[in-house]
This record gives sequence, C-alpha cells and structure tokens, in this order.
Amino acid sequence: MSSERLASLLDEYAELEKRLADPAIHADQGTARRVGRRYAELVPLHKAAGELEQARADLAAARELAAEDPSFAAEAESIAASLPALEERLAELLIPRDPHDAKDVIIEIKAGEGGEESALFAGDLLRMYTRYAERHGWLTEVIDAQDSDLGGVKDVSLAIKTKGVPEGGNGVWSRLKWEGGVHRVQRVPVTESQGRIHTSAAGVLVLPEAEDVDVTIDPNELRIDVFRSSGPGGQSVNTTDSAVRITHLPTGVVVSCQNEKSQLQNREQAMRILRARLLAVAQEQANAAASDARKAQVRTVDRSERIRTYNFPQNRITDHRIGYTAYNLDLALAGDLDGVLDALTEADRAARLSGDTELTRR
Repeated sequence: MSSERLASLLDEYAELEKRLADPAIHADQGTARRVGRRYAELVPLHKAAGELEQARADLAAARELAAEDPSFAAEAESIAASLPALEERLAELLIPRDPHDAKDVIIEIKAGEGGEESALFAGDLLRMYTRYAERHGWLTEVIDAQDSDLGGVKDVSLAIKTKGVPEGGNGVWSRLKWEGGVHRVQRVPVTESQGRIHTSAAGVLVLPEAEDVDVTIDPNELRIDVFRSSGPGGQSVNTTDSAVRITHLPTGVVVSCQNEKSQLQNREQAMRILRARLLAVAQEQANAAASDARKAQVRTVDRSERIRTYNFPQNRITDHRIGYTAYNLDLALAGDLDGVLDALTEADRAARLSGDTELTRR
C-alpha cells in the first residue's frame, strides 16, 4: 500500500470537498459536474481509509485495556481479524482506475456483412442497450441513425448518460466499456425461407463522451461539408442541405450527421461524436506508448475482434474474452446485461489486483 499515494488522494478529496462547498462553483455547471464526479470517485477511498484508521485505533485501545483486564482480549482479537479485509479493500481502491469510469458514453453500432439480417441484429443491439439504460435510470438519445428497409439500423450513434453525479464515480463508461467489438448472431433470419441458421455480425464502438476540456479542436483543422439528407426522416429533412460531414484533417477522422432538421443542430451533434472519437484516438495512442498501459481499453474500441456470440436456437449468450456462457439470451436482449457485465468487471478487478494488464483471453 502506497502511503504517499493515499496521502495525496486524501488531500485531493479534502480540496474537492472545499471547492464543492463554495457556491461560486455552481455558476459553471460543467466545472461543477467534473469536480463532483472526481469527488464521487474518491468518496469510497476516503471512507475505506477512515474505517481502517478507526479499526487500528480501536485495536490499540483494546490491546491496552486487555493488558489490564483480560476480558478485553477477545475484542482485540476480533478487531485484529477484521483488519486484513479492510486493508485489502483500501489497497484495491488505491490501484489506478480507468480515468473515464465516471463519464457518459456514445455507442456506435454498425451493421456488418449479412445485409438486412445484420441491420436487424444491429437494431436488436440498439434496443438492448436502450433497455439496459432504462433499467439503470440513465438517459438515452439517438444522435444519428440510418434505418434499413425492414426496420433495422445500418448505422446508429446512441448517447447514454447518467442523471447527476454517478455514485462512487461509476458512470456509464464503467459498465459499458466492455461492449466494443464484433457481436455475432446465429439465428434463422426473417428473410430465410428454408429455416436455415445464418451467422451475421454487427460492430459496436463505445466511446467515453468527451467534454471541451478533454479535447482541443482547432477550427482551422476541420473541413465541413453540407449535403442533402437521405433516407427516412420526414419531408423537411430531405428538401434542404441540412446534413453535415466534418473531417478532422490531422487524423482523417470523418463524422456525418443528418438526423436533425437544421444544419446547426447536425453540426453540434457531429462535433459531439468527433470529440469522443478524438478522445479515444488520444487514449489509444497513450496506451500504445506506455509499457504499462491497460491494453484491454484499446481492445474495447477495436471492431476487428469478435467478443460475443448471441445464439438464438440455444438461447445462449457467450462472451469469448472470459469464457462466460449463460442461457438467458432472451433476458439479455431485453436489457438484463448485468450477468455478463458483472463477470467482465470481476475479471478486470482480478487482473488489476494481480498486476496483469490483460483482461481478455483468447
């Protein structure tokens, strides 16, 4: 246990507590939210450190009393027995956590090979994440979407955010960051006339939603094109050049948005996605440059790796990274994802405690 790191974090906690007590901070809601999130992250550490300090003080007092009165010996032994668990909890909280855990997310889902069946499956994933968010009281917003002919989605961007400050600093990212990758489905498509099982896939990209302070974008490095929207969306969407395509010239990242009726609204939504993508690029570069980087975080934004299979005939969901299998696919698609997400979170916790930077296994 690093006493220097503990002291530093407790000092930070005290400073944040002072800032939040100052009414002036709430004049800037963005700053107040960032400070509140960081404070919430440190609350469990402050509590664990206080409990351990109190237990050690109680043990010292009990042992001093036991020296004069043997009846206190049992109490001293009981307190001593509780210390290892408290020390382990504090040690776990001192392990550097994912810096994005408190953030909201933008989930991008793209249909892959498989035509309409892949688009229908992408729509299933969209509903699954939307329902999961509803179960947790989170807010959802479809930023942009391209629907398919049979009611699926070819491409969709979904923002999911918490209401207020997430408890313990555990925001949407802390739960859904594991979802990035290729999701494979095995089932009889609605377009299949002979009842044969087909395999198709959809790509999921999970991005922590960036704030202005996270990413600096030079307007001179952007190329902004406007064009006429296409596809479903109403008459007014298709009669003006309201769709926006933004290209970030230094990185080549391209974002398009056409859901909104006005060019200004589409531009604002596209900038949200661009900031999130640039933050992910910066994080991936930092991870690649650092020898002790958590490579599992790079993998969460790599669509080339199959992470999960949804087998309808067997009602089975399998996560290939940790060997997780459950036969409750119907419940998972209805938003009950906590089983697989808890397993992934526990695997990550075990890896961090052991000093292993690799969450996944192949």
